[in-house]
Amino acid sequence: MPVLLQTTLLLICSNVFMTFAWYAHLKDMGGRPWLIAALVSWGVALAEYLLQVPANRIGYTTMNLGQLKILQEVIALSVFVPFAVLSMEAAAARSIDAHEREETAPGPAAGRVAEQIPPHA
Repeated sequence: MPVLLQTTLLLICSNVFMTFAWYAHLKDMGGRPWLIAALVSWGVALAEYLLQVPANRIGYTTMNLGQLKILQEVIALSVFVPFAVLSMEAAAARSIDAHEREETAPGPAAGRVAEQIPPHA
């Protein structure tokens, strides 16, 4: 298997673990103490490192450090965006809904503002 393909596949797997280690606790462990979330995240991050270190060692045989870093960042964003949309979407939607309710809640001035706006003809 070509070095670039091996490196890419290992980095994709590594970034899946990294993304879950960094962000999944926000949704799944919100009610737990931060120390528990940190320990669980470290456990997940270990799997990430077990894939990331060989990926970088394999990739470094044909790529330079800058190329490896750019490849890793492209993969990180390619993994993070679907994760954020698919896994964290419900949590984000709850946040946005709460914020919108705060902004659109009618207050005492709402009636007075509506009275000042002439209807369109």
